[in-house]
Amino acid sequence: MSKYKKVTILVPVYNEERTIKEVLEKAKQALLPHGLEKEIIVIDDGSRDSSRKKLSEISGIQILSHDRNQGKGAAIKTGLRHATGDIILIQDADLEYNPEDYPVVLQPILSGFVEFVMGSRFLCETPRFFSKNGAPFFSHFIGNWIIIRLTNFLYGPNMTDYEGGYKAFTASLACSIPVEANGFEFDNELICKSIKCGYKIAEVPIRYKPRLYTEGKKINWRDGIVILWTILKWHFKRF
Repeated sequence: MSKYKKVTILVPVYNEERTIKEVLEKAKQALLPHGLEKEIIVIDDGSRDSSRKKLSEISGIQILSHDRNQGKGAAIKTGLRHATGDIILIQDADLEYNPEDYPVVLQPILSGFVEFVMGSRFLCETPRFFSKNGAPFFSHFIGNWIIIRLTNFLYGPNMTDYEGGYKAFTASLACSIPVEANGFEFDNELICKSIKCGYKIAEVPIRYKPRLYTEGKKINWRDGIVILWTILKWHFKRF
């Protein structure tokens, strides 16, 4: 019998009026293994569109708000302070990732193998480019390749994807590791510090449906530079 009883799903939101209702309905309906209890905490990170209004119309969730936009990492940290689950799972507020993958993401933790799981988009298939139905972001693929190679080289694991949207980790791990980052680099800082602290990380395949910038995609090349600096910094810096 698993020692874990509850999963807290953290959903950082910034200007996601087009997708937030559908994402949260999918998250609410998604089945969890082992009879786990589910807690959904949504953190509105200073949205300027109708996201906050739409959130107020959804039942069965806890809503936290920032008065101004502070970044994805800041939203996650706010959510962590209110989380009561034994396991934390990060859910993006768009439709790039499918909540039906929750059991796959959670299973390595529930089995007692690890305390940190990353969803990998590249374990399912390698994206193809320059064709009619090819993936839209070749530059992102190159950026991901650099991030993957640098992290593997500096920290030791042989992972295939550090930027996949699904991350799950135990609440005890989150409490033991201080994270400074407030932006998209939050994940990378947590990963790097977890490895340095001796935590093992598992990878599982997840489905991925990329959206375009016209559809609300936000991460850009500037965030990529900050992520690379974060990976380098925590290789040398103590915490």
